[in-house]
Amino acid sequence: MAAQLAREAGAYVIGTGRAAHRHSALGFGAHEFVDLDNDTLEDIGGVDFVFDVFGGDIGARSARLVRGGGTFVTVTGPPDVRPADGLAVDFVVVSDRIQLGEIARRMQDGRLRTHIGQVASLDDAVAAFNPTQKINGKTIIRVR
Repeated sequence: MAAQLAREAGAYVIGTGRAAHRHSALGFGAHEFVDLDNDTLEDIGGVDFVFDVFGGDIGARSARLVRGGGTFVTVTGPPDVRPADGLAVDFVVVSDRIQLGEIARRMQDGRLRTHIGQVASLDDAVAAFNPTQKINGKTIIRVR
């Protein structure tokens, strides 16, 4: 959803990941895609904002792409690296009823899409979050 929200706000979005994720990233709003196995991440050049979901070496390399005054945000914990002359932020989700309502409205009217990998009952939630095979997409737990 981050790519869709960024694009809706007017950002030029560059997605990164493995080759198998190219189609999905472009389908969910990225203007371009960088294959981390076959392309050179550093060829992107200076960017204003990085939203990191990988951490580790890829997160560190991504932080170096942020130009002066830009922002590096990671969801993988407190950042070990900081962009030169930029801001580093540890993104922690805090539920907010109004914001969640807005996301739900955007989902209902088609402005936001997500990839649902599986839907499970509340009774099967533990197994759903500990799958024996890889599940592509989000896991939804049905409570009623």
